[in-house]
Amino acid sequence: MQSLLKQLKNSVSEALVAAFGAELADSDPLVVTASNPKFGDYQSNVALSLPKKLKIAPRNIAERIVENLKVDNFCETPTIAGPGFINFTIKPTYLATQLSKIQADDRLGIEPVRSPQRIIVDYPSPNIAKEMHVGHLRPAIIGDCLARILEFIGHDVLRISHVGDWGTPFGMLIAYLREAYSEALTSKEKLDLGELSTFYRQAKKRFDEDENFREAARLSVVQLQAGDEETILAWKIVCDLSSRSYQKIYDLMGIYPEITPRGESFYNPFLPEVITELEELGLLVESDGAKCVFLEGFTNREGEPLPLIVQKSDGGYNYATTDLAAIRYRVKVDKVQQVIYPVGSEQKSHFAQIFQVGKRAGWITENHQFIHAYFGLVLGEDGAKLKTRSGEAVRLKDLLDEAINLARKDLETRLKEEGREETAEFVDRVSQVVGISAVKYADLSQNRTSDYKFSYQKMLALQGNTAPYLLYAYVRVQGISRKGNIDFTKLSTDTKILLEEETEIILAKHILQLGEVLQEVEKDLLPNRLCQYLFELSQKFNQFYDRCPILQADEPLRTSRLILADLTARTLELGLSLLGISVIERM
Repeated sequence: MQSLLKQLKNSVSEALVAAFGAELADSDPLVVTASNPKFGDYQSNVALSLPKKLKIAPRNIAERIVENLKVDNFCETPTIAGPGFINFTIKPTYLATQLSKIQADDRLGIEPVRSPQRIIVDYPSPNIAKEMHVGHLRPAIIGDCLARILEFIGHDVLRISHVGDWGTPFGMLIAYLREAYSEALTSKEKLDLGELSTFYRQAKKRFDEDENFREAARLSVVQLQAGDEETILAWKIVCDLSSRSYQKIYDLMGIYPEITPRGESFYNPFLPEVITELEELGLLVESDGAKCVFLEGFTNREGEPLPLIVQKSDGGYNYATTDLAAIRYRVKVDKVQQVIYPVGSEQKSHFAQIFQVGKRAGWITENHQFIHAYFGLVLGEDGAKLKTRSGEAVRLKDLLDEAINLARKDLETRLKEEGREETAEFVDRVSQVVGISAVKYADLSQNRTSDYKFSYQKMLALQGNTAPYLLYAYVRVQGISRKGNIDFTKLSTDTKILLEEETEIILAKHILQLGEVLQEVEKDLLPNRLCQYLFELSQKFNQFYDRCPILQADEPLRTSRLILADLTARTLELGLSLLGISVIERM
């Protein structure tokens, strides 16, 4: 189903051509949601952009556009305000017709994109052999959300986790594995190394205390890079332990399960090819024994061109080399049109550099988009980086567990105050959903480009722009179902929807705007736009619920309002699922 915004844009474009000729066929109709609802639902500012070109006053342009508009089937008569703003108000009868159309549609009338692309979303990409901490929160949540939205609207999305599974950190862990599990390492039995956190701490303790162990760790790195068979086996064991540890956190967070891990080691065979191709293209310059690409627009403190090292003087490679190999592989083998990297803003310079090299090498062309969807920091309530009292990064598992525990305390307090008795399974389920949802929504509801303060109290609040507030709106609709013994799936799709009260009309308009919002998120990759939409939907539903009797209304108004409530719940459920958040029937 074509969105109202799209229909208006098409209508204004056609009116422009009818009024002023085909030379304006490519003009942007500049139709947006109205800045002030008292003037209407949408407005076009196109008349203000054309006086210089047409040599006509903007209000006269607006009048000629309105004369040629054909919107009677879904709009009231357009009005002109100020110097030439054209305002549109959607007819309630048309809104009702559109709601009836989406009632029987699982996608709520949202059409897939006409030209789907093959897109890689690169997340959450932790470093193997290290515990996930608060720094991994945003790439996991934002990456998962963007992948869900892009896939829902019809793109072919590959979820790739570019894990750090190679390099010097493994030397310490391989050396400890050899020392502590020497006999088991040579057997075919599956090793039980316990938890990654315990294994890592034990290895780190040995590394800090023993010079001989440090030398063994250094030697393990050399053997790993040389492809020593036993060392590779030890490396695989450490990688497996890490992967299992990370998967537990992904499962707890509700991260989409089918993410393909493709670590730095995956690209090792292609690194020499990258160097050879860059040399053949004449892009490499030797500087102090290292092979570099000198970049345009990047200078050091002395104002001299800044080189990007792609092969060190000792012949070794670095992160830039691996990332360039990934770009090359994704274009040549994965055949993508777009790659999105949800990575912190501190990596802006790095991505700008590798993208520039990718373009100069001809891997990234005008047919490709490589996007650094950067995000800010997670701060403590004191405004500093979120850390433990000892100054370390907060473990992600601890952060999530605390959210669940606090959600449980809030729930148990509320149950006691209301005199309700619930099963342990109910308390466990609600606590986990609310706790995890609160953390995820608090992150996604911020503009991703900004830092934000992490506050359990704010994110778990039942009022305000929070996950619990949205979940409660959904639960409220399910409460109507239980109280009235209503099966929403059995509501007749032939029922005429009646929009008589102002709150009904406002809610109906908002429900029908989900497709427009998803188009905006696709364009700018800002999930907070969807969060704001869902928050406003919850507010508008609560106003409708408070002012319009539903179960007590007479037919056919009763069924009409039940359909409106059900469409609200389904829109909330779909929108929250695109954020990676589950709904619950009761709270």
